[in-house]
Amino acid sequence: MHGTRGKLEVETLLKIVLVLVAILLVINILSSIISGLLGLLQPLLMIAILLVIGLWLLDRI
Repeated sequence: MHGTRGKLEVETLLKIVLVLVAILLVINILSSIISGLLGLLQPLLMIAILLVIGLWLLDRI
């Protein structure tokens, strides 16, 4: 066991690291876009819930 080492080259390892960093950046960008959309939709969702409750109390639904 003492003479065996991995046979991956440095360039291959660098490519793997580069791909992993790119995937991490894409995930980070997508999460910020999704959180931004949810931040914009939250007041509209609250208004819709208030309207549904108000209409239900007034027997309009």
